[in-house]
Amino acid sequence: MPFADLRGERSVRTGQDLVSHLSSFSLNLRFSAGVWFFAPGGGRFHDRYCDPMTMEQILEAAASLKGYGLEAIEAHYPNEVSDDNLDLFKAWSADTGMHVLTVVPNLFYDSQWEFGSLSNPCDAIRRRAIERVKRTLEINIELGTDFSIIWPGGDGFENSFGLNHADARCRFADGIAEAMDAVPGVRVCIESKPYEPRGHILYPTTAEALLLCERVEKALSAEENRARLAEGHAMMALNPEVGHMLMGFEDLAYTFSLVCEYGRLGHTHWNSQPLGNYDQDLNVGVLGVEQAEAAMYALKMHGYGGYFGIDINPERMPVQRALLNCMDALKGINARVDQLDHERIAAAAENPADHRGIIEALLIRARWGDTGAKFSEL
Repeated sequence: MPFADLRGERSVRTGQDLVSHLSSFSLNLRFSAGVWFFAPGGGRFHDRYCDPMTMEQILEAAASLKGYGLEAIEAHYPNEVSDDNLDLFKAWSADTGMHVLTVVPNLFYDSQWEFGSLSNPCDAIRRRAIERVKRTLEINIELGTDFSIIWPGGDGFENSFGLNHADARCRFADGIAEAMDAVPGVRVCIESKPYEPRGHILYPTTAEALLLCERVEKALSAEENRARLAEGHAMMALNPEVGHMLMGFEDLAYTFSLVCEYGRLGHTHWNSQPLGNYDQDLNVGVLGVEQAEAAMYALKMHGYGGYFGIDINPERMPVQRALLNCMDALKGINARVDQLDHERIAAAAENPADHRGIIEALLIRARWGDTGAKFSEL
């Protein structure tokens, strides 16, 4: 299976070195999409708005978007990818030339995870969670994915009183390490989220997810995993989701840059979201375009080479239209940041006292320069 080299993300460029990089490097917009939102079901307050789809129909719909830039799909085990349909995914990849990018262990939906999965205080249930992660890692190898993702959506609490938080964090981290050593060589990306479905989810912020990565890596003992670590590779990485970051009031550019600084940006999930609020999974570009632009520029600065995963909930429009809108929005954002005056932006960032207001002025012209508006001279 592919093993991406994330070490280059750590590069911190300044001055002319940064300008040269920004002028010569353009992000490669390779898109992936989760199969879970192709036919979204109902929620707490309404019935489903579209007909259900079989997995064959979902994969066919995904393949129809290949010409627009969709290269890969993401799925959960065992509810989407299962032991019974592995041949379906293998055949789909062979026939379409598209890629199963990641298979994610479903550790949040089953009733058995009522009190958590990897952090569950009941050893028998926690053992089931660890075994599910192991099997999911094996399937990632079998399908030739790039990595697996773990989202601790069911691991958390509502009433904090009396809970042994440190022990819960230890159980969660040690469970990941055990599974990774049992099936070595597979990178695991953590996706943090502050809340929902639990009132408070373990490792809720990006910074805490980085701490989890270090903790798990210290616990790894399998020879293949230790060899990768000795070469400076990250076995544990992050899959920051834009909506989750904004739910936690994180600044996208700053946070993406922080993850890159540690060489742990394994994947990205894109949508749009109001600050705070419940997890809306709106299409990219619907809200917070300025945050998305700043994030894209930060990724460009660090030379990010991974996929741009779409994670949305298109309840009120066809999924194909929603995905096209998201990919178009990201293409437009990328084109805009590529066309900026990188030299002036770098100069203004590194010497703000002599370039007051210049970054804002350049963004105004980039956003509305083709409207015919008459702007002041710079």
